[in-house]
Amino acid sequence: MLIRRSPIPARCLTRLLSTRASNILSSLGISTTGEISGVYDGQWRGSGDVMNSVCPTTGEVLARVKSASPAELHDAIARTREAYTFFRNIPAPRRGEILRQIREALAAKASRDDLGALVSLEMGKIRTEGVGEVQEFVDICDYAVGLSRMMNGRVVASERPGHSILEVPNPLGVVAVLSAFNFPVAVYGWNLSLSLAAGNATIWKPSPTTPLCAIAVTKIVSKVLEANRIPGAVASLVTGGKDAGKAIVESHDAELVSFTGSEQVGRSVGKTVASRFGKVILELGGNNASIIMPDADLSLAVPSVFFGAVDIAPEFLERLKKLYKSIIPGDPLTDGTLVGPLHTQTACDIYDNAVRYLRSSGAEILIGGNKLKGVPYTSGNFVEPTIAIPRSSEPDDHIWKTETFAPILNVAVFDELEQAITWNNAVPQGLSSSLWTRDLRNLGRWIGPAGSDTGIVNVNVGTSGAEIGAAFGGNKSTGWGRESGGDAWKQYVRWSACTINFSDEAPLAQGVNFQTNSD
Repeated sequence: MLIRRSPIPARCLTRLLSTRASNILSSLGISTTGEISGVYDGQWRGSGDVMNSVCPTTGEVLARVKSASPAELHDAIARTREAYTFFRNIPAPRRGEILRQIREALAAKASRDDLGALVSLEMGKIRTEGVGEVQEFVDICDYAVGLSRMMNGRVVASERPGHSILEVPNPLGVVAVLSAFNFPVAVYGWNLSLSLAAGNATIWKPSPTTPLCAIAVTKIVSKVLEANRIPGAVASLVTGGKDAGKAIVESHDAELVSFTGSEQVGRSVGKTVASRFGKVILELGGNNASIIMPDADLSLAVPSVFFGAVDIAPEFLERLKKLYKSIIPGDPLTDGTLVGPLHTQTACDIYDNAVRYLRSSGAEILIGGNKLKGVPYTSGNFVEPTIAIPRSSEPDDHIWKTETFAPILNVAVFDELEQAITWNNAVPQGLSSSLWTRDLRNLGRWIGPAGSDTGIVNVNVGTSGAEIGAAFGGNKSTGWGRESGGDAWKQYVRWSACTINFSDEAPLAQGVNFQTNSD
């Protein structure tokens, strides 16, 4: 939410802030009085519109963040470009050492736990997931430290005598990271780590609803850069709304744009970046299916599928209903809470609309389907986790082909694995999918050429919680982007094929001969 800035006495803001919120912010060096600067490019500033950071659990305003004005945004991009021209010349192993120090700063127990608590406070995911998200940043830093000594090109055999061909990776330029609210720390970590290892500078535009997570991370990273006499704009931060994101995406000074968000906005981002011949990494909608075979180990499948979409059999459904009934949404910072609030009131409206559609189309609501009211849910964005059996199992039905982004589990029962694979592959999205089976033949069909077409294809593992060692990303309308491990680093460099002639002749390839007559 964006509102025009209006001065608020510091004593008033302090008085309105809860003790636990004040403690978490203070532990991370974020002021609990006055307005907070939301722009960093070597110095902290911000004179644009003020954004409210709102706690989804209590509804309290955690902070008022001063976003970038158009001039400040332009300056931040320019300073990031300037920082890149310095940083690209730092030897890759030295860049790895800087990443190691960032890793150490993040991994310190106080930093990791406090930053994880801030994720829960501002975003709403439960504390163990918040801390786990910070740990994912730590892990990808570990990965990038090693990668800094292994970003190798290769030597290609030449058909011409006395020639060699080298494929050489070099730093790409400025990497713009536009992250979403649901992973306010980890997604930036994936991009920053690989980008720095490759010798690039980054400019980060986080979700306007999670600016404090971005500010806290940037404070940690900037201290490491400063200690190593590296320009702070190597890891710039710009908070703002749609206009800020649009300006960054359109900027020719950003060679690569990594965008995480909706399919609708991602389609626009992709077109805009392509129109200026830039590079893009898109991480868009997910619509993940878990397929439970009759031979599945239900003791493993039930808790794992709790957080995903599913095609299931009656026995599994009964177990899952029992689990849902035992779950009581609550404060994400409280130990033992498994389900926290939705992130915003808009998310609650999306949930309500999806439930309304299910009911109007004749679906059976097995459990849930309501917004939670009364104490302790009066001020937060709490809803009941829901299981529904839509009347239609056709993949082109709105409820199946649309990412709802709410705790609604839609159920369909299939007869054969091939039918389930067809349903899985028929939706526009292609992020993650999972098959639960103990039959090796099913496994082979699932991961083979006629199997799941998603970017993440799991067996006896849930659809969420990917590790950093493999590339993360989805296919189809999820965007085809790849981040984190695997060969994802190759997107953060520019490649050159370099043919070197060390002979006394200058022959052409393919036997072409432009012989000329000479006296």
